[in-house]
This record gives sequence, structure tokens and C-alpha cells, in this order.
Amino acid sequence: MLKTFKPLAVIVRRLSTMKYLNQEEAINVDLELFNEYKFSVDQLMELAGLSCATAIAKCYPNLDKKILVACGPGNNGGDGLVAARHLSLFNFQPEIYYPKRTDKELYKNLTTQCEKMGIAFVNDCPSLENANKNYSLIVDALFGFSFKPPVRESFVPIINLMRETSVPVASIDIPSGWNVESGPTDENCIKPDFLISLTAPKLCAQKFTGKFHFLGGRFVPAALHEKYALDLPKYPGVENCIDISGK
Repeated sequence: MLKTFKPLAVIVRRLSTMKYLNQEEAINVDLELFNEYKFSVDQLMELAGLSCATAIAKCYPNLDKKILVACGPGNNGGDGLVAARHLSLFNFQPEIYYPKRTDKELYKNLTTQCEKMGIAFVNDCPSLENANKNYSLIVDALFGFSFKPPVRESFVPIINLMRETSVPVASIDIPSGWNVESGPTDENCIKPDFLISLTAPKLCAQKFTGKFHFLGGRFVPAALHEKYALDLPKYPGVENCIDISGK
């Protein structure tokens, strides 16, 4: 039987009706997933991190240098740790910069898993020269949709590196330092080449001008999808991420 494909106009129209969440909606969706649908934090983090690694592998299949994964202390950083582990399993060469670790057991376990898999942790933020020479991609897993400015001192060097480097930056859910709703706060904010929105895109994603925009995290129950009128595109086949660039 011949496969039938939706016309491009139908796909573009579908993307144009997709819901972009404000900060309160993003927080409430997460709370419902935890409290009403009984997902655990580590369960969602594993699904999100896997979809991030998968999308990165699709967009950058031929990287000839290492990947620097910059992780923050919260859930976004946890997604980055999971993504680094899966990128290693996908035969990439991730290294992790994790400047402010947390004492929570979940993050300790994720860190141990990466260490046991032989993934190196970088103690100091690489210099601009070092990054441009030794890395093919920087994964931005610093801050999520709960971020409130200003950027804390311990993260200023890595934010400056991502802003100044010639290496492509791949942001997880929210480009770090952006306002979750209005986007870049000034002209000096980072400008990622890649963005993967998790669960549903946030309002700031409308200001994203990079090359690749993916949706990841194929775990939203139908009733929650309907309640928030998310109107998300359907994931094809068994994919856990989908290109929503509309380009």
C-alpha cells in the first residue's frame, strides 16, 4: 500500500495553531503531570533527556569533536545529564560542565551514571579559544522555565561563552537567560542554533530564529492535552521528538 503524506500547507497550518505556554501554564502542566497523573520527576527527566539527545543526533549527525553539555542545578540540568548519557550511547563524545551541583539524591544518581559511563566532567568553564577549538556543539541545559534574572555569578562565564562562541549552541526548553514569555532580555542574550521545546513550546520560542526547533517529550496524556488546548502536532511512528521548525 502506498503511503500518503499530508500536504506541506496542512503541516504549516497545524504548527501555526500550536499552543505556546506562558510561565504559569508551564508550571501548572508540570504540577498536574506530577500530582494528578503520578509521573515522577526522574521518569519525566529520563523521557525528556532522551528526546533531547535524539533530536541533537538527528540535527548534528556528523560531529567530529566533543560536545560540551552545560548543566544547571535544577530540572533543566537534570535533562542535560540524561541527554549526555544518551549522547554517549549514541557514540558521541559528551563532556559535562556542572558548576553548581545539588545534594539531592536524584541528581547525585544522574551524575554517578554519567561518571560510570566514562563521561568526563570539566571542572572549569572552557575559555573561548578552547571551546572553539575542541567542541563541535554546546548543549545549554542551565535554566528552565522557572528562571528569574539576574544570572548568578557562577553561571556568568558559561553564559558569556555561549554568547561569544562560534560553536553552535543547542538549548533545552528555554535558551538560558531568556525571559520565558518575552524571549531575549537584551541584544547580548545567547542566540542558539537549536531549541528543543519540552512538553509544549513556551512563549519565548516564538522569538527563536535558529536553524532547528524540535518538540520533545512524548508523554502528555490526552486529557491534559485537551484541557490546555495544546494542539500539538502528532509524533510520527515511534519517534520521541518532532521537527516543528516549519521551515
